[in-house]
Amino acid sequence: REEALAAFRCYWARSSVVPQATAIAPPGRRGTSLSLLPFSPYGRPPDDRSRGRQETKLEQDQLSNFITYSEPDLTRSATLSVISAPNEFDVMFILEVPRIELVEYSNSGAYYFVKFKRNPKENPLNRFVENELLSASKMLLKFREIIKEEIKNITDIKVVMERKKPRSPAVTLLIKEPEEISVDIILALELRSSWPLKTTEGLPIKDWLGGKVRTELRRKPFYLIPKNAKEGQSFQEETWRLSFSHIEKDILNNHGDSKKCCETDGMKCCRKDCLKLMKYLLEQLKKKFEKRKELSEFCSYHVKTAFFHLCVKYPKDSYWNPEDIHLCFDECVAFFLERLRKEELQHFFIPGVNLFSQEYIDTKSKIFLAKQIEYERNNQFPIFSEF
Repeated sequence: REEALAAFRCYWARSSVVPQATAIAPPGRRGTSLSLLPFSPYGRPPDDRSRGRQETKLEQDQLSNFITYSEPDLTRSATLSVISAPNEFDVMFILEVPRIELVEYSNSGAYYFVKFKRNPKENPLNRFVENELLSASKMLLKFREIIKEEIKNITDIKVVMERKKPRSPAVTLLIKEPEEISVDIILALELRSSWPLKTTEGLPIKDWLGGKVRTELRRKPFYLIPKNAKEGQSFQEETWRLSFSHIEKDILNNHGDSKKCCETDGMKCCRKDCLKLMKYLLEQLKKKFEKRKELSEFCSYHVKTAFFHLCVKYPKDSYWNPEDIHLCFDECVAFFLERLRKEELQHFFIPGVNLFSQEYIDTKSKIFLAKQIEYERNNQFPIFSEF
């Protein structure tokens, strides 16, 4: 996080004079009273994340081998991604499970029970089946036990497992040396079948990335992670939640309406920079108000979802000109504020799910976050230079 903060500070440290906003907004862009942000997106220092990756290669290799031999039936492959800073990583351990039936939980669209269509005695997952359902809680408990035991075999670096967080599907490890690194390890079931019916109208990228791309993405597998659904004042521990993290990654890697966007010989855009700034804004606000509960339910996924919808609204690469990053970022902020005030943020893949409904986040919390973001917006984001 310190390296990420240093990188953001370098944005404006290299520009002693704040330039005046002279760019003309592209047709259709809403007006903005925001002056240029107090940093320049140009002449930035080398990406600190690459150094973070190099320094943590040993740790990544060891993490990827945690479960390979001790419980081969629980994991088949692993993918790793950097989150927002060079010291935060996600590792997804994927288990392909053929011939299963999904039973939607309480018309939620996002949460499901898992049943085997055929369950032969030699099925290695039989021990996790309870009342014909594949138990998410039992599998997650076993997953934690395996990782806990494997940590004991690591002697060259200090690795600590954090206590389980309520409803969290992740096993979080803290690697203490040579610098503190946080790694979320997530167990995921991979289903190579048609996506659930509730996703039919989701992924609205036809006017952005094209209908062909949408069709190709929907032919890819989808994931289920052991995430508890809310059940009144308690939680349903046996539910699995849909995950499309790999599709989101594909979209971010191929984000332009032109195939060569951000390639060496192609047009550059500022989409990713805007997303990074939005994530950083929320991260800093959560840090600033960590002792208050209003921001506890907000996460980077809300920012990313709003960002995807804005990319659909403005699909052309020319709209995201790097020279207009101050305008583009302000548009991202304005759109997110609008979603908060309307209490409506449609899930990008499951349109029937409103991530800002009362079921997920109360009105008081949304009002509080909107107020804090509006303050930052009106004062040129002083929080970017705090902490």
